[in-house]
Amino acid sequence: MTSKNTTGFTLIELVIAIAVVGILASIAYPSYINQMRQTRRADCEAALMQLASVMERDFSRNNQYQDLIAAGGFSGQCPIDGGNASYTLGYQALTASTYTIQATPAGAQAGDPCGNLTLTNTLQKGQSSGTLAECWQ
Repeated sequence: MTSKNTTGFTLIELVIAIAVVGILASIAYPSYINQMRQTRRADCEAALMQLASVMERDFSRNNQYQDLIAAGGFSGQCPIDGGNASYTLGYQALTASTYTIQATPAGAQAGDPCGNLTLTNTLQKGQSSGTLAECWQ
């Protein structure tokens, strides 16, 4: 009797391996997308806090918030150091003594469940949907 040595994979084994990889990918991908969304949101929250700090320093020198805007002293997007915009920055309300900075989701962040993020001169944080604890970390 001769023994038959077979090497390699059978079609069934290959299909099972592909199915397992597909199932793992279908579980991991949404989690990855959510993590990336949270990372971009946290980056823009830091940019909003940095912009608020710049606004306060300017207010201490000029006794009003509007000078910084007139001088073009802020980036209109997050991330502020360039790259693909995940948020656009703007002002919802701006007077000599108060401001509200708003970050509107854009690009890959457009489906963010928190919606628009806001920050006032009293450092009151806000969002257009979701809860404060979920959206501001």
